[in-house]
Amino acid sequence: MFSYTAEGMEYCLKCIECGREYSREDMYTCECGGLLEVLIKETKLSFKLDGNLKGVWKYKSLLPVKIEPVTLREGNTPLYRCKKIEDMLNVKVEVYVKHEGANPSGSFKDRGMTVGVTKAIELGKSAVACASTGNTSASMAMYAAKAGIKAYVLLPAGKVALGKVAQALMHGAKVIGIRGNFDQALKIVREVCRTEGFYLLNSVNPFRLEGQKTIAFEIADEIGVPDRIILPVGNAGNISAIYKGFKELVRFGLTDKIPKMTGIQAKGANPVFKAVKEGRDDIEAVKNPETVATAIRIGQPVNAKKAIRAIYESEGTAEEVSDDEIINAQKILASMEGIGVEPASAASIAGLIKLAEKDEIERGERIVCITTGHLLKDPETVIRVCGKPIEVDASVDAVKAVL
Repeated sequence: MFSYTAEGMEYCLKCIECGREYSREDMYTCECGGLLEVLIKETKLSFKLDGNLKGVWKYKSLLPVKIEPVTLREGNTPLYRCKKIEDMLNVKVEVYVKHEGANPSGSFKDRGMTVGVTKAIELGKSAVACASTGNTSASMAMYAAKAGIKAYVLLPAGKVALGKVAQALMHGAKVIGIRGNFDQALKIVREVCRTEGFYLLNSVNPFRLEGQKTIAFEIADEIGVPDRIILPVGNAGNISAIYKGFKELVRFGLTDKIPKMTGIQAKGANPVFKAVKEGRDDIEAVKNPETVATAIRIGQPVNAKKAIRAIYESEGTAEEVSDDEIINAQKILASMEGIGVEPASAASIAGLIKLAEKDEIERGERIVCITTGHLLKDPETVIRVCGKPIEVDASVDAVKAVL
């Protein structure tokens, strides 16, 4: 119906509910209230899945932008085989960790922000804004600084890890703490963007998710399509984006299967898990979400319907994990595999362990766990659960005494 053309690519925005297509790009939801996604109708592929990773923009022919990107060389994150974790499970599988904490700002959000901020420039916007549990704000601030535009952030006051707040502040964003939770912050920032003309860069923005789908492209590029992807679910954009990426690889003839999308939530913020377990297509919001995993402390994820669709269509599943299970998995990943991640990231490993214990993982599966953010995003939690360094007098004997 309506479409845009960019370097051989024809695309449009399409509602996942009513199917309506739009010629506008500066919108986030359909007039019916449904979520929008980018539908690529035609494109000339300019890359091959040859194992030669070059970052997000290797896949430009599947990214709907018309100008040169605002980039900090995001993507090309390491994919680790985790044999020690394989050995501790009660089922024989291959386990990999895709460590998104190796992105420039220390989280997967950079993949979305390189596309989202580029689209903001393309649309002539002079300011971007978001609500955030931390990582979105840090990433948006960095890319806005690179692009030379203003950045505005709304955070739930006192509920965001200081490492993330520090990033947003240092990169020049105006950071506003509200006395409320993330869901309230998102509602406010959407209205502010509407009235002030700012470009909204939360994951309700369909162009931001286009960048995040490149996680799927890189996994397939390096090891082929795994049997299962396990990842944390907060606002539910990432599971939706990765699923979309695998679907596009099949559609354009680059691969022939889609992995089981498996979403992991914290028990204190688990609306997607509850919906999947009850066979529903939509969520009941958690009014006061609480978890040590601050990055996924979200009670009303805006992309819930996309995430639930991804799980159902891929024959995946959802699971919930306790804060103790998350911290235990964080320690296991660091001490056994040398991979340091923030608590929310460790939810994927905690979910893997729990699903294996419940015999919901099949023998021989090749599994990729997505770890979404770096350990240093949340050092306060590390000190709280691991304890402070031992302090002794400055002598050999004193040191030996505590060895």
